[in-house]
Amino acid sequence: MNAVVESFALFLGFLAWVMVGVALPNRYWKISTVEGNVITTSTIYENLWMSCATDSTGVHNCRDFPSLLALNGYIQASRALMIAAIVFGTFGLVATLVGMQCSKIGGENYILKGRFAGIGGMFFLLQGLCTMIAVSWYAANITQQFFDEFYPGTKYEIGEGLYIGWSSATLAICGGSCLMCACKLGTSTEKTPYPYQPSARGHTRSAAPTSQSVPSHYGRNAYV
Repeated sequence: MNAVVESFALFLGFLAWVMVGVALPNRYWKISTVEGNVITTSTIYENLWMSCATDSTGVHNCRDFPSLLALNGYIQASRALMIAAIVFGTFGLVATLVGMQCSKIGGENYILKGRFAGIGGMFFLLQGLCTMIAVSWYAANITQQFFDEFYPGTKYEIGEGLYIGWSSATLAICGGSCLMCACKLGTSTEKTPYPYQPSARGHTRSAAPTSQSVPSHYGRNAYV
């Protein structure tokens, strides 16, 4: 595998992993819309963990969701998927670091290191898929409620936390795809030959041609 591709994929995976950590606690996953409101006295914004409100004077107040079981199903699923994305990203970083050619971890067995790099790419793909599903599912519920004319509750718009999540998912999928596509076993010409090992009796076999051996003064008929 090309070391440049490995480094680029590791950079994308690390950046995606950091952005997942930024998107998960971000408070602005959805923001109350001003569409149809003549006078806006407060702005409400929520994420997967809490709901906050800011009045016209700039004072904001946040409260955590009281019960996990009382939440909507898509919020519970988005929580689980985002946490799984962080876990997959951590495994992907560790496996990619072990599998890089410039890394001294794992010795010089490049076939095994290539397999570790492929496993790291798989973890990055899982991270990107989990993040993409969680963020898109959450955004789909926002848009569904926004365009529902008979929805009685507060309508929201997509917040910046979702855009960070989409960016993270895209970077993770690109990094994982680079590792999976570029990971391959070396050909026979690329393999490093093993040094010559002596036989068990302590004698070595000469690689010189037979023409350089000691000439024999006996004919073929001398042997019985």
